Amino acid sequence: MNRKTVVLPVLVGLLAPALAACGSEEGGSADGEPIVVGTTDHFAVSKDAPAPFDPAAAYDVAAWSVMRNTFQTLLRLPRTGTSPEMDAASKCGFTDAQNEQYRCTVRKGLTFSGGNELDAKDVAFSLQRLQRINHKGGPAVLFSNLDRVEARGKREVVFHLKNPDATFPYKLTTPAAAIVDSQTYPADSLVRGSELTGSGPYALDRINAKSAVLTKNPHYNGDLEMHNSKIELRFFDTSRSMEKALKADKIDVMGRTISPDRVNQLEGAQNKGIELVEQPGQEIRYLAFDTDDDTAGKKAVRQAMAQLVDRKEITREAYDRSAEALYSLVPAGLTAHRNSFFSKYGEPSKEKAERILSGAGIHKPVELTLTYTTDHYGDATAKEFAALKKQLNDSGLFKVETKGVEWSTFRPAATSGKYQVWGYGWYPDFPDADNFIAPFFEKDNFLGSPYTNRKIRDKIVPQTRRQTERTSTTEAFGRAQDIVAEDVPVLPLWQGKQYLAAGDDITGVEWALSSSSVLQLWELGRGEEG
Repeated sequence: MNRKTVVLPVLVGLLAPALAACGSEEGGSADGEPIVVGTTDHFAVSKDAPAPFDPAAAYDVAAWSVMRNTFQTLLRLPRTGTSPEMDAASKCGFTDAQNEQYRCTVRKGLTFSGGNELDAKDVAFSLQRLQRINHKGGPAVLFSNLDRVEARGKREVVFHLKNPDATFPYKLTTPAAAIVDSQTYPADSLVRGSELTGSGPYALDRINAKSAVLTKNPHYNGDLEMHNSKIELRFFDTSRSMEKALKADKIDVMGRTISPDRVNQLEGAQNKGIELVEQPGQEIRYLAFDTDDDTAGKKAVRQAMAQLVDRKEITREAYDRSAEALYSLVPAGLTAHRNSFFSKYGEPSKEKAERILSGAGIHKPVELTLTYTTDHYGDATAKEFAALKKQLNDSGLFKVETKGVEWSTFRPAATSGKYQVWGYGWYPDFPDADNFIAPFFEKDNFLGSPYTNRKIRDKIVPQTRRQTERTSTTEAFGRAQDIVAEDVPVLPLWQGKQYLAAGDDITGVEWALSSSSVLQLWELGRGEEG
């Protein structure tokens, strides 16, 4: 088996000229049979999640993977690097020194998959609709600083911000800013079901419980170079069954989520004809707390957990070293990362944890229920929570139970404050420390957390958003990470690596997944077998 370790320059602000073209030099033809991509993601329409692909509601990496391939945004993240580049816009920029007004010119000749023209009024409509619906747990929080948006004629869009925000261009790259057809999408309600109408490189042809088919959008007029004309996303319950399908040539690519034990299997010499690509990633996993809960709401309880949890053991036992211990919400690799939790708590210690609880007069053992999702983050999640339970209970200071819940129930319950402690993952909306701080602690944050810290919300976040040079935000974001380590409204656990596996006749695999977990299906092609 061939293994590639891809080190993408994810922190480079400028895109190297040699990579400016969005096509792969070795990519196969854009015509031919579909490329079948396996995934353990599932998409279910339910009472709590009635619109899995509506930009006003969808806020998870699985749905966004489909949406980034079917919708356009004014800007997009580049093939590599971090500085946004033009997508549906031909020009964008701040028009004032305070970073409070942002203006874009919409490209001519853009058309939705349904045939309607895309112009400035659709852009304005899309953001106004997002804010108007303000779906609970949805991505509207990303645009809480947007005061108003106006279309000036068919080509010009002007965004008026409440406060300066140098990260605003990054937010326009996210599916929260996906441009929808104002003639087909309702202004005040969600599009229920799995249908979508976008102007991206693909159209969603069909979706059912087993698979989704994306076909080349005949109306697409963007500048992405497509190396295939059809993608089939095939859904699997486990990483093991997905691997079996790859080895049997029933799928071409094995995508999210490849479990740690499957990584080891795919590395074996017997798997000839399969290529494994490993990349650095910015996915993080953490525990979230209901800080209004009678037990989890006590800071000393959360601090004692932070003092006991052995992250290295979790990454070793549950993830077989395919993840790394994380001591902050901001992952390693971003400029502002600071190991605040390690600085405060050091190595796991029962004695220190006991002193924290005793000092607060808390009766031991502390009874808690830790809830996790069984079908969203991969097979290893259950092992992770088994390890957490054992670590906490073996100390004698806690009496913890764990509970697994399907994602369709888990997500709305978590954001509604139904759990004491729960496990969540975060895939960045864009590669900046702001996106690992603000969404967690702003008003109406995506966690639905009652925790409030005025220094982070009212000082640090606004201050850093005035700074166009993002490296200058390091100290301020460092202070925010220290506050999180002190109060523990969330408890960071680990930072993941990313893997894709594919038959060696599939090209572009190394470009198909960005450092921010953006699935770029157009990069995949079919070439000659190696």
